[in-house]
This record gives sequence, structure tokens and C-alpha cells, in this order.
Amino acid sequence: MKKTIFITGSTDGIGKLAAIKLAKEGHEIFLHGRNQDKLKLAISEVKAQSQNENIKGYLADFTDLDSIKEMARQMNNEQSHIDILINNAGVFKSNRSQNKDGLDVRFVVNYLAPCLLTDELMPLLKKGNEARIINLSSAAQSPVSHLALTGKQQISVNESYAQSKLALSMWSFWLSEKQKDMVIIAVNPGSLLNTKMAKEAYGTHWSSADKGANILYELAISEKHKEMTGQYFDNDAGSYSQAHPDAYNETLIQNLNEITNNIIKGN
Repeated sequence: MKKTIFITGSTDGIGKLAAIKLAKEGHEIFLHGRNQDKLKLAISEVKAQSQNENIKGYLADFTDLDSIKEMARQMNNEQSHIDILINNAGVFKSNRSQNKDGLDVRFVVNYLAPCLLTDELMPLLKKGNEARIINLSSAAQSPVSHLALTGKQQISVNESYAQSKLALSMWSFWLSEKQKDMVIIAVNPGSLLNTKMAKEAYGTHWSSADKGANILYELAISEKHKEMTGQYFDNDAGSYSQAHPDAYNETLIQNLNEITNNIIKGN
């Protein structure tokens, strides 16, 4: 069965590669980018490489929560449903450390943005066929500082990245309990893949970008993952595994959700 699939951060890297792989099978693909020219180019490239014309793009700056809300409004107005949401967009290095609201950009893009977007698109996901949500975590996971999350404490780039990825894993497991009619999986797509993000951060890579794209493809549509909601797939190990212990602490998850909702509702 053909699916309607939305992949955030899909103008390059593993998001774009996964989009091409899925488009080749005839699925309807929605790409996302923050630059209009790059988004248009990605759409044309995915169409050409997949021979699939059912490719559309949506524009939003994920450092700006208002921009995400506007994109979600557009999608809710234009689309009837979404079967699969892949929250792939992420940032490590950035030319600015904070967004316009004084929040760390890694927390915003890697955590707050997918939380907000998923919530805003929930009406479309509820109309989807066996809906799945795939959230991009990381092998790098570190206990979340509420002061750092709310912009009251400055921490290192590495630390904010790791904290944002643990926060996303915690939220994924919480959401899987709330939305029992969907499959929600957190995934480490692989450490130091050959992507722009890894090159900018470390100047090297361990594995090809295809390794990450292939697991996104598999988690999105393979039947063998449809019973794995609320789980964490570690693509370094090639299997389901345990995330950071905090990801299973109900008190920490509840506290994180309260702070997250306050931030999102305040924007």
C-alpha cells in the first residue's frame, strides 16, 4: 500500500536519501527545508531520481516555533492525512547559539520543533493508515538540564546536542503511551555518518549516509517494526536497545513535559 510520508530536514543528508528511496517505491513524499531554493532543488532531484511526481515541499525555519506552526497550518489545510512522519531535521553546529526567543538552537530544532510539529499535525496523523512517527535520536544522550532547556543556562554544543536528543527520546516514549493507535519509534540512525552535519562537527565519518537512510526507510514501512512502538532502535548495534536510563523515568518525563508545554504555549 502506498503511503503519504513527511520527512523533515530532507533537502540533504539521510533525510533526502530516505526520501529518494521511498519515492522510488511510489509513495507520496512531502519534503521539508528552511531555504526555498534548496527545497525546490531537492524536490526536482527526488522527482528525477525516483521517477515519481508525487513530491511536494513545505518550508519552515525550525529555529522559529511560529514558522513551524504556520507550516503545520498550511499542511492541515492542504492535506487529508499523513501516514508516516519522520522527524529527521537536526542541528549540531550553528552560526548562532540561540534563537530569537533566547533558546538554545539545538534544543529548539532537535527537540522542541518535532514536539510542536507532531502535535500540530496530529489531526492528519490520526487520519493516516497505521500511522508511524519516527524520531531521530542519537547515541549521544545526556541528562536534560531544565535551565539549559529554558535558555537560562549556557552549556557546550556537545552537551546541548546530547541533552536535546535524550529529551526527544523521553518524549517519544511518553507519546507512545498516549497515542496507542500509532507506532512511535526513536532511532539512533548511526554515529558519524557521512553527512554535512558530521563533517561540520567532526571533520570525519565512520559510515556512509546510506546506513542512516536505510534504517529510516525500514522503520517507516517495514512490517516487522509495526509492533515496536515505544522502543529505541540503535543502528550502531543494528538492533533495538536501551536508551539512556532517564528516558524511562516517569517523574523526569513528566517534569520535562511540563516545561516543554510551557515553552511551546508561551510562543
